[in-house]
Amino acid sequence: MTGPPVDGQDTILTTEALDFVAALQREFVERRDELLAARKTRRDEVSRTGKLDFLPETQAVRDGDWRVAAAPADLVDRRVEMTGPTDRKMTINALNSGARVWLADMEDASTPHWHNVIGGQVNLRDAIRRDITFTNEKGKEYALRTDQRLATIVVRPRGWHFDEKHLVVDGSPVVGALVDFGLYFFHNAQELLDRGSGPYFYLPKTESHLEARLWNDVFTVAEQRLGIPHGTVRATVLIETIPAAFEMDEILYELREHASGLNAGRWDYLFSIIKYFRDSGPEFVLPDRSLIGMPTPFMRAYAELLVQTCHRRGAFAIGGMSAFIPSRKDKEANERAFAKVREDKQREAGQGFDGSWVAHPDLVPVCQEIFDSVLGDQPNQLDVLRDDVHVTAEDLLDIASAEGEITLAGLTGNVEVAARYLEAWLGGLGAVGIHNLMEDAATAEISRSQIWQWVHNGSRLDDGTLITAELVRDVMEQERSAIRAELGDAYDDRNFETAFRVLEQVALADDYVDFLTLPAYEAAAS
Repeated sequence: MTGPPVDGQDTILTTEALDFVAALQREFVERRDELLAARKTRRDEVSRTGKLDFLPETQAVRDGDWRVAAAPADLVDRRVEMTGPTDRKMTINALNSGARVWLADMEDASTPHWHNVIGGQVNLRDAIRRDITFTNEKGKEYALRTDQRLATIVVRPRGWHFDEKHLVVDGSPVVGALVDFGLYFFHNAQELLDRGSGPYFYLPKTESHLEARLWNDVFTVAEQRLGIPHGTVRATVLIETIPAAFEMDEILYELREHASGLNAGRWDYLFSIIKYFRDSGPEFVLPDRSLIGMPTPFMRAYAELLVQTCHRRGAFAIGGMSAFIPSRKDKEANERAFAKVREDKQREAGQGFDGSWVAHPDLVPVCQEIFDSVLGDQPNQLDVLRDDVHVTAEDLLDIASAEGEITLAGLTGNVEVAARYLEAWLGGLGAVGIHNLMEDAATAEISRSQIWQWVHNGSRLDDGTLITAELVRDVMEQERSAIRAELGDAYDDRNFETAFRVLEQVALADDYVDFLTLPAYEAAAS
C-alpha cells in the first residue's frame, strides 16, 4: 500500500480487509486481463466491418423462459434515484434527499484520488452505521434525518479497465473495481443484512455477458469467503456501451441469481458509439452533442429495448440522468432545468421505466411526482411488458437518424467542457456544474471523442470549414485565454495547463486513448 494517509483509514485498511481484496485480485485478475484483450479484438473487427449484431451463439438465452431473482424489499420501489460522489456532505444530503435509492458513485462522478477512494469507504461505513456528521467551513452542520426513510445505498465501483496504483499485489496494481467492491463488501455486507438491507451495486462500463459472468463469480466467491448467503448481492448493470446493448438478455442471464436490473446510461452509451465507430466512416459521425438526446431514433430504440428486456425477465429498468441541473441563484436557468427534467422523466415513465436518476436534491420531487402519477399504488412497472417494441440491430445502429450539423459553437463547447472538467478532475472533483449542466467523465468523454472523430474523418463545420487539428488547437488557445482572463492571477494556481495538455492528447493523438481518465490519472500523479 503506497497511498498517503487518509482520515479514518484505520477502519477500512485493516489487514483482514486487505487480505480479502488481495484474494479477489489473485483469483480474478487474469480473467479481467483476458476480457480487456477481448474488448480490443472485438472493437478491431467492428472497425473493419462497421457492423455489430446480436450474438448467434446465445440465441437460446434470448429465446429462453427464465427470470432474475426476486428483488429484496428495499429495491422493489426505485422510482427516484439520486446520484453523486461519496464525499461526506454528499453522502448525508443524498441519504436525506427523499430519493428511494442513492447511487453512491466511486466512478464517473468521483475521481480515483486516494483520498476519494478511501474517504468514500469511510463515509459509507459510517453512514450505514448511522454514525456520520459533517460541518462545513462556515459552521453549518449536516446529519442524517431521523424523521423519514433514508435512501437505499447502491454503490458504483470503478470499471474493469481501471487499476488502483496505490495497492499492489504480487508486483501488479490491484483492479480498481475489486478494491472498491472488496472493501465495501468486506466491511458492510453483514452490517447491511443486520439492518434489513444488503450489499447492492451498480456495474459500469460492461461490454459483454462474459464480463457480467466475471462479476457474478466475484460476488459468489465474496459471499462464500465471508459466509454471506448466496444471492445476497444485487447488481444493476449500466447498459452504457454499444456492444452491451446487443447482449442485455445475456448480461441479465449471467447475473440472474444476483441481478436487480439494467440502467440506460445514456451519456456513456453515446460516448461508446462514438468511440466504437470512430473510424468506421462518415455515416457514423454525429452532429453537435447538444442535438442528440433520448428522442433521437437510435437512442429511443436502445431505451425501449432495455425496458422490454428487463420486464420480460422480472428485472427493473432504470432511466438515466438529464444533464440539466437547477440553480438557486438564477430563476430563468432554474425554470429551464425543471422543464427539461420534467420532460425527460415523463418520457421515461411513459416508456415503462421503473424509475430514473436525478443529480440534484431539488429534482427529487420533480421525478417523484411524475412517476407517482404513472405508478399509482404500484411500486414499479414490471407488468408493462412492451410487446409492441421490435428493435433490430439496424435500429440500434441508425446513427444517421441524428439530425443536425457540426458548428463552431459545438466544437468550442466541446473544448470548454472537456478542459474545465479535466481541470476539476485533476483537483479531485468528478462531477462539475458547467453552464447549468452536470458534467461528469461520460460527458467529457463525448466532448473529446467528438473532436477526435471530426478531425480524423475530415468533417466540416456547417459553414464548410474543414475541422483540422490546427483549428482545434486554435479553439483551445481561445478557450485558454478566455479562462485566464476570467480567473486572472488565480489561473496559475489551478490545473488548467495540465488539463489542456491532457485534452490535446486525448482529442488529437493519432492513437485514440480508450478513456481520458487514464492519462489524467497519470498526470494527477505527476
